[in-house]
Amino acid sequence: MKDFIRDTEIEELLQKAKSPDRKQVQDIIEKSKELKGLTTEETAVLLQTDDPELLQSIFETARKIKQDIYGNRLVLFAPLYIANYCSNNCLYCGFRRDNKELNRVALTMEQIAEEVRAIEREGHKRLLMLCGEHPSRSSLDYFIEAIETAYATRTEEGGEIRRINVEIAPMSVPDFKRLKAADIGTYVLFQESYHHETYKTMHPSGPKADFAWRLTALHRAQEGGIDDVGIGALFGLYDYRYEVLGMLIHAQTLEADCGVGPHTISIPRLEPAFNAPAAISPPHPVSDDEFKKLVAILRMAVPYTGMILSTRESPEIRAEVFELGISQISAGSRTDPGGYTKDSSEGFRASQFNLGDTRTTDEVIYDITTRGHIPSFCTACYRLGRTGRDFMDLAKPGLIQHFCRSNAMMTFKEYLMDYASSRTREVGDRILDKLVEETEKPETKKILTERLGRIEKGERDLFI
Repeated sequence: MKDFIRDTEIEELLQKAKSPDRKQVQDIIEKSKELKGLTTEETAVLLQTDDPELLQSIFETARKIKQDIYGNRLVLFAPLYIANYCSNNCLYCGFRRDNKELNRVALTMEQIAEEVRAIEREGHKRLLMLCGEHPSRSSLDYFIEAIETAYATRTEEGGEIRRINVEIAPMSVPDFKRLKAADIGTYVLFQESYHHETYKTMHPSGPKADFAWRLTALHRAQEGGIDDVGIGALFGLYDYRYEVLGMLIHAQTLEADCGVGPHTISIPRLEPAFNAPAAISPPHPVSDDEFKKLVAILRMAVPYTGMILSTRESPEIRAEVFELGISQISAGSRTDPGGYTKDSSEGFRASQFNLGDTRTTDEVIYDITTRGHIPSFCTACYRLGRTGRDFMDLAKPGLIQHFCRSNAMMTFKEYLMDYASSRTREVGDRILDKLVEETEKPETKKILTERLGRIEKGERDLFI
């Protein structure tokens, strides 16, 4: 694979789309409602739109698309950092090699098990496992052993991890095959910036300095058998409009070459990180209004793709963008290895970045539930083979939520029974009763009522 990002082409798209005609913007908004996505040219027009009335129409359309495809579910997960040794020198990351004051940690398998138990006691069933890029401290052998350890770890109350998604450095096809054999879910890799000069500046040394090797990694992952992949950009490194188009080109290239576009898109903004100059002073800061705009436009441009929002953002901003297209969120996160089982007062000295949302998992769940969202811990698609093309065949026409709604309700019921605070249990039971009542198909309602009753009596891990 060769580098398929052309800086001049993206810049020309944005230049040509400046000061778009109102009718043109309205036509693109209408087209997006067909749930077939947008071209790069159409997306560039929306990105160059600043008219408040048109922006409001963009937000309303994004809300409708999100509802049509994903409903009001929010899938929850927790990140698990197992090591922060790194041979890269990324200017925005606390793990960077030249940060001599960072407390370097590589967790033992026993420590990883303790971290997993702490996460399980919060009710989580999904992990995103991460580590720095280091040949000895973060080897593939070490990472795979960590995956096996996490899957094997249980709490006294029956807590378990049912699916592990991973975010680690690019590798060869044979190594991707090894990773696939470890029973992972989605392989996630951020390009960070799709702008070549910015990428070069931000990655002055280390293996990550190779733009093309990183860009083409998801092609190699799919060649290695991993049919669920996730992309992302770190907003704040370069013009957010350019980065959105870069991600869209990446998504379209994956679909054209591999037959499957990205399962997820992540949209983190730069947050302060210990001894990371670009994170402390972002080169191209993205305002809250710009952030909401890019989330909405991405939902319109790539409607079938799950969108992930991390705890980098504050609770207030998270609440605002949930409805604009977000379908997966982290909760109760720690970004330092060992952060779930130790006092985190000094955690920033071992962290990748600072958190904007420091609430507990239960506090997050209470909040989103009171806002009308359904918390979901579902992992059924991975375990039933609804991945890759099979998942896309259901996601693109909006059929996936017929499975997801029921599975979200069942996993939420598990959470309410096993982990929820009394106030979360009260509001959660109320919303589940309402959702059962609103279920239109008699057969589905019957199944839901029966299975929720079985969970009430102690059964777990029921799904369709």
